[in-house]
Amino acid sequence: MEKNDSILRDLGKSLRVKLRESLFSVVPVSLLVFLLSVTPWVDITRDELLVFAGAAILLIVGISLFNLGADQAMTPMGQHIGEGLTRSKKLGILLTISFVMGLLITVAEPDLSVLAGQVSAVMNGTLLIATVGFGVGLFLLIAVLKIVFHLDLTSILLFFYLALFCLAALLLDTGKGSFLPLSFDSGGVTTGPITVPFIMALGVGIALTVGGRNARENSFGLIALCSVGPITAVLLLSLSASGSPSFAIPDYSMASVLDEGVWNLFGEMAVEVGKSLLLVVVFFFILQAVILKLPKTKIIQIVFGIVYTFIGLVLFLAAVTMGFMPIGFKIGTDLAAVSPVLLIVFAFILGMVAVLAEPAVHVLNNQVEEITGGEVTRKQMMLALSIGVGVSIGLSVLRVYFGFSLLYYLIPGYLLSLGLSFFVPKLYTAIAFDSGGVASGPLTSSFVLPLVIGACCTLQGESTVLDFAFGVVSMVAMTPLITIQSLGFKSVMTVRMREDAAIRRILAAADDQIIYFE
Repeated sequence: MEKNDSILRDLGKSLRVKLRESLFSVVPVSLLVFLLSVTPWVDITRDELLVFAGAAILLIVGISLFNLGADQAMTPMGQHIGEGLTRSKKLGILLTISFVMGLLITVAEPDLSVLAGQVSAVMNGTLLIATVGFGVGLFLLIAVLKIVFHLDLTSILLFFYLALFCLAALLLDTGKGSFLPLSFDSGGVTTGPITVPFIMALGVGIALTVGGRNARENSFGLIALCSVGPITAVLLLSLSASGSPSFAIPDYSMASVLDEGVWNLFGEMAVEVGKSLLLVVVFFFILQAVILKLPKTKIIQIVFGIVYTFIGLVLFLAAVTMGFMPIGFKIGTDLAAVSPVLLIVFAFILGMVAVLAEPAVHVLNNQVEEITGGEVTRKQMMLALSIGVGVSIGLSVLRVYFGFSLLYYLIPGYLLSLGLSFFVPKLYTAIAFDSGGVASGPLTSSFVLPLVIGACCTLQGESTVLDFAFGVVSMVAMTPLITIQSLGFKSVMTVRMREDAAIRRILAAADDQIIYFE
């Protein structure tokens, strides 16, 4: 009885902590919307504000439950699978299961479904999800090989990004450049709230079991490689597409969502999340029965965590669908009509605070602080991510205004990112490339993307949405690579300056301070 009471107290304490974190995450974004609603720039009705307020409350509860579930289920599941399969010393089984898990967990990713729904007029949503899933599975397999054989992450990333830009050039050459932003966006949305905790924990489990001098550094990089897979897969899919792509603007009005009924919306989300999680859970329990054989107490903890994850994701997706997506589109449309400069400033501020509400970001920050032993703190990570995402969304709106190719950002951005990787500690490079995929989560797909689509409709016309509005997710995925590696570069330079200063003090010491022995 006392043991059960202790478990309940710990659970209640953990939930209170998660609620507090979620409150501080969602409130800044909500305040921005409420402040805009009292200005003459955006026409948001009282009913829309009430629905948005309700959605914000649901979002706070949803993120809290999801983060609690990630701690109790998704992260332990990934780590136990990584440790158990690596101890079996059967590389073939480890690679096969990694591929299958990468495929299943991507199909389960809700923000990929959000993206597929918004581009269903361009390409078949089911085919897109299956293609992205195959890409993630294949590159998760490559990531596991990187950990097992202690391969250099920078060299692997350099090779694959060069290959990506070769494919992008081929796409432009065949006159299908409109598919380019969508292809790069697919890499960002894949690494969301279900994928991140599981895949990161899988990497930690494998790296700690394999061991080695740089085990903590070796555990990062899986998210980075799993972001490359979808881009490659969708670029290849786009090359085989026939005809010129067109994009139909979804009905983002809040009335259209509410007309279907709130309970119907919850039911749809429950079915979607349930089908997605079921694939992962069934596969885990098959492994549990055959290979892992974890104790009963661990399994009970994981089962409760799965329930929290399910409820949290249903609330999260329902909140962004009925509240955040319509408001995002309206803000983008109205601000672009009033002042593009004001829109760019708002986009920058929005980016800085929106990343706070991404569920997977908190999972990453906690794991980074734990793995690095406090060398990289959660506050440092959050500051670097906030600045990076703010800059990326501001630059994305600037691109919409002037109407130029996404490659003008991506090519110099990735050249700088990969160049920095040769001058900073490898741990920072691995964390940075993982962070890029994590920052572009479901809130980016369901709030920021509709905002940019709305701005594009006003500034460039609906026919240009695929060319200029899409690409914002890939920008959100790219800029943290620069900001976090800059953090590492600053750390290196600080150490070097201290060493130089110490040497100068020694050389400048007066001769009378030196004792000579005869």
